[in-house]
Order: sequence, then structure tokens, then C-alpha cells
Amino acid sequence: MQKLSSGCNGDICLVSTVSSHKASSKALHYFAVFAAGCTLVLICIGGLVTSKEAGMAVPDWPNTYGYNMFFFPFSKWVGNVFYEHSHRLVASGVGFLTLVMCIWIWLAESRKWMKKLGTIALIAVILQGVLGGLRVTLIKNEIGIFHATLAQAFFVLMVSLALFTSNFWKQWRPSGIVSEASRRLRIGFLILSGAILAQLMIGATMRHQHAGLAIPDF
Repeated sequence: MQKLSSGCNGDICLVSTVSSHKASSKALHYFAVFAAGCTLVLICIGGLVTSKEAGMAVPDWPNTYGYNMFFFPFSKWVGNVFYEHSHRLVASGVGFLTLVMCIWIWLAESRKWMKKLGTIALIAVILQGVLGGLRVTLIKNEIGIFHATLAQAFFVLMVSLALFTSNFWKQWRPSGIVSEASRRLRIGFLILSGAILAQLMIGATMRHQHAGLAIPDF
């Protein structure tokens, strides 16, 4: 009796633990959705930087005109500096969110492949930041091609993490039987994904070589 009064019944503790785990999983899913949404905003701002040709508006990195990036005076956010500096700040925010999500996944997830995906996402966002910095310091438009391509791939990864942390995905159970139609679908999926990636790289090359109006008619 004393044990029950100072602690809790085994079944009650189990229910409480399961409920706590479900709440943590739901919170992780919502956080992953939020991080994916922020990544989409970041890509849109990056597109504006390219469209405005503001990629070199801030010539140094990781500082901004000698200031710590996070303490750059707002009064100096003028012209194309506004787009480039905003892009850097939002990118830093997405990087921080990815770090938090990676740690959260390692602490809360039992699926090993999810932990690997979280780690890959963290490595990808770090690499993305380095590519963005090298684009500025080395003054090479070619690096922007890889920067833009990785940005889209990273967004896909963040959306995938949001999906994989959802109850919909966890409750879905495949039959385990791989039919011939399933194999063909997988092959078609890989071919289509490869074609989309190739088109994306061509588009990024065109954008960063400023060839958007090379052929003015249609």
C-alpha cells in the first residue's frame, strides 16, 4: 500500500508514459511542419535575391559590412542589402530549427533511419550555408547553381521529415508484398525524380548565369 501511495500503479504509469510519448511525437511533428514551412519561406527569399541580382549586395561573410550579422543596424537595410541580409537571417533561423529538430529526433525517435535522416538534414543545412558563403567570398556564380539545387533538395528532405513524424505515416502499414506493378512504380518514380532534379539544375544554371532572357521569343 505504501508503494502505491508514494508511486503509481504499473498500468497507470504505462498509460501515462504512452500518453506522454504521443504528446512528444505530436509536438515533434508540428515542429517539423513549422521548420519545413520556414524552409519554403527561405527558398522564396533566395529566389528574390537572385531575381533582384542582390547576391553580392553584401560583399563579406559571415559578417555584414563588418558587423556581426545579427547586430547589423536596421537603418542600413536599404536597397538590395535588404534582400541579401534578410536571406542570411532567415537561413540562420532555419539552420537553428534544423539543429533543434535533429537533436529532438535523436532523443525521441526509436527509428534508426529517422535519426540518420535528421543527421543528413543537419549536414545539408550546414553545407548549404557554406556554399552560400563561398558564393560571396569567391565571387563565383557557378557555386550558386549548387546552392540553389541543394536548397530544393533540402526542402524536400524537411517535408519528408514532417511526413515521417506524422501519425498518418506511423499508422500506415504496407503489406510487405512487392508486386511487379510496385517494382515498375518504383522505377518510374526514380526516373521521374531524376528528371525533375535535372530540370531543376538546368533552371538553376540558367538563373545564375543570367540567361533568363537569352531567347526573348516563344
